[in-house]
Amino acid sequence: MVRIGIVGLGLMGSALVRRLREAGFEVLGYDVDEKKRDRVLQDGAGSVASLAELAAQCTTIMLAVFNTEQVEAVIEGEFGLLAARTQAAPRPTYICTSTCDPERIAKLAARIEPLADYIEMPVSGTSGQVAAGDGVGLVAGKLRAVDTARSVLDAVCPKRQYLGAVGNGGKAKLAVNLVLGLNRGAIAEGLVFAKEMGLEPVAFLEVLRNSAAYSQVMDIKGPMMARREFETPVSRVDQSYKDFSLMLEYAGALGQQLPFAEVYAELLRDCVEHGESQWDNAAILAAIARRRRSLAGGVAE
Repeated sequence: MVRIGIVGLGLMGSALVRRLREAGFEVLGYDVDEKKRDRVLQDGAGSVASLAELAAQCTTIMLAVFNTEQVEAVIEGEFGLLAARTQAAPRPTYICTSTCDPERIAKLAARIEPLADYIEMPVSGTSGQVAAGDGVGLVAGKLRAVDTARSVLDAVCPKRQYLGAVGNGGKAKLAVNLVLGLNRGAIAEGLVFAKEMGLEPVAFLEVLRNSAAYSQVMDIKGPMMARREFETPVSRVDQSYKDFSLMLEYAGALGQQLPFAEVYAELLRDCVEHGESQWDNAAILAAIARRRRSLAGGVAE
């Protein structure tokens, strides 16, 4: 049985564990949070207490951490995967599902190329969609490495797009998440508007689903929004805020303004400031609902 390592056992990492176990792989998980390490045991996986232990036991390791800095630290840090690797060990393959800075990830892949293969595969879809096999992998990296890891990629994301060199996967994911986030925002704003006009949100959601405005997001996030049930996340506010901040930073470096993304990031920041960072990102509706204007003065409250 082939053993696969997972670094990061949050929403996405747990979904990866389930996909790999269902495909018959042995899985070892690592997270800095001991409670998360304990939880993977329920899915039939093992856990280790350090990256060094993971590097010693797994040649193929998937990363599902929060951001670019964590990816760099996990791989190149003083106590990271490469530092723990012995000269006699087989060449490792790192498959990263995190949404990261495309330029920094391309440089990371180039730096470690003499020692390891790096496959970029951010996933389009919620953790629930990934667990069900409905996530879409945005794959980038050398074809030789991608072909070698095909069985693992098949298990995690039966649906994939190959995008060429490392960095292109992250670029595609940022652009996809931009469209996806704005779609969520449009649904949330429509539901708030409908409610203010006296329409019942759950019933109006069905109207939306049967209208020309339909999108898949209505099925995934619409019920949460209509019922205002955000506290059990499948994709969190803080993750979306990180992604939109990265989009705006990257777009700024390109000299491109993203006016809708700027507004969306401001709404996400409002959620964070109201203590909702761990809620599902459908909570963008709460930020929109908080925006009211005085009829007398036209000033936002």
